[in-house]
Amino acid sequence: MNLRQIEIFQAVFAAGTASKAAVLLNLSQPAVSKAVQDLERSIGFALFDRSTGRMVPTAEGELFHREVEQTFAGLSRLRSSAARIRDFGSGEIRLASLSALSTNIVPKAIAAFRRRHPQVAITFQTQMSSTIRDLVAAGQFDIGLTSDEVDATGVTVEPFAIYRAAIALPEGHPLCAKPVLSPPDLHGEAFVALAPEDRTRQKLETVLAAAGAVPRIVLETPYSTTVCAMVQAGIGCGLINPLNAEPFLGRGLTWRPFEPALYFCTLLLTPPGRRGSRIAEDARTLLMSFAGERPALPADLHHVPEG
Repeated sequence: MNLRQIEIFQAVFAAGTASKAAVLLNLSQPAVSKAVQDLERSIGFALFDRSTGRMVPTAEGELFHREVEQTFAGLSRLRSSAARIRDFGSGEIRLASLSALSTNIVPKAIAAFRRRHPQVAITFQTQMSSTIRDLVAAGQFDIGLTSDEVDATGVTVEPFAIYRAAIALPEGHPLCAKPVLSPPDLHGEAFVALAPEDRTRQKLETVLAAAGAVPRIVLETPYSTTVCAMVQAGIGCGLINPLNAEPFLGRGLTWRPFEPALYFCTLLLTPPGRRGSRIAEDARTLLMSFAGERPALPADLHHVPEG
């Protein structure tokens, strides 16, 4: 069995006769018939019933054709991939990000990337930092954006971005009267907390413990965006990356700076010991350029300088 025989079988199956298939393939009718016969001998069963001048697929031929169609679909994908690799390098980019950056930095970078490389296929996933690390370490993703508590074993790591944390508040909350919040302000307050393994939460707990402040944790979530949604719903206040607050500002949520300053630190991961493609490096450069953007102050706090 060889690929040419499979191509001829596909043509005969579609055309219904050897003569019509010969015209499609620019071959002689005897050459088409011989190729089909050789294929049948090779695989050990008849593909067609020859009757009344037509070649009618047998039941086995129908089953075989289903497999052939899958093979040809795979060949089509290979041709497309080869064209993308020829024109754009690897032809695709696979990116994974923690949730905190998936609704702000990453979409902006992907939009800019698409303008430069409109034909490049993009795969993007939002995952937990530990999952992203595993995907990048296994070479399944080209770039990963994670929080700084992730285990960096088996990946290449570089700092990505640092954002000063803030306290999200429901609009109208008594603490909105203060331009800057401190640990005593959170004592006894209903609090939507990040996951216990979050490093910024751990730093907050250390600061609060030193001040003897104990907020009343009513809900835990690993996602800063979810904290914002819960605060917007009036469930409590919470520690956030202000980037994630932008869609909620003026819609039931505001935020205030917190002293002492705490920071969300993020990392950019790439597979170890592998030189990235041109498009992967371009994607990395664009992500780094957008990482420098800092969140704007909420509309009700423009008079307060950012620390």
